[in-house]
Amino acid sequence: MEKVIEVKELSFAYYQNLILKNINFSVNKGDFLCIVGENGSGKSTLIKCILGLNKVEKGEITVQSRIGYLPQMTEIQSNFPATIEEIVLSGTIPDDVLKVFYTRENKEKAYNIMKQLNLYDMRKKCFYDLSGGQRQRVLIARALCSTKDIILLDEPVNGLDPKIVYEIYKLLAKINKEEKITIVMVSHDVDRALEYANRVIEIEHGEIKQDVDASKYKIGGVENGSNN
Repeated sequence: MEKVIEVKELSFAYYQNLILKNINFSVNKGDFLCIVGENGSGKSTLIKCILGLNKVEKGEITVQSRIGYLPQMTEIQSNFPATIEEIVLSGTIPDDVLKVFYTRENKEKAYNIMKQLNLYDMRKKCFYDLSGGQRQRVLIARALCSTKDIILLDEPVNGLDPKIVYEIYKLLAKINKEEKITIVMVSHDVDRALEYANRVIEIEHGEIKQDVDASKYKIGGVENGSNN
């Protein structure tokens, strides 16, 4: 299996408070990996370490491709005065580019992704006029514009209506299977995650408690009965 992310002996402290302790795992190309655990267990901290948003002083993280990222909704400015089209297109801009210039290829990629996610016909609408589910689709589209390999999502369905949650998971599963994009997702919704993930990592008090196939994940000590 080709490894697209590898984490070795990672520990991370915040103001001398140890958040992550000796984390070791790898993500294989094509995985749909869910990272689960209680609030404060270190899930989001781990994602930010992988992204380089947290400075890692102990351990090693190797990433083989550019990552598309969807942060928690609480970190997103909901009144951002930009259109769907502008936000999705911005995903095509490399991180080290200071001047924004969209090529024809950038626009074609963004338009194709918006069509796939049923956003194209509403592309001129402002982000702040959208529902929570529509905003998440826009941000997933942006993440897809920034990569052809890996997307990381931090609690992408938190606070959404159950029907929208179902639609988001179905969309991510489709992207994973049809576009062959590796997905790493932080989620507190274990039951729903097990329906779609092929693999689960559980973090408890900053350490990996389980790293197993989704079908073998034990909730409270009881093995999941799904056929994933």
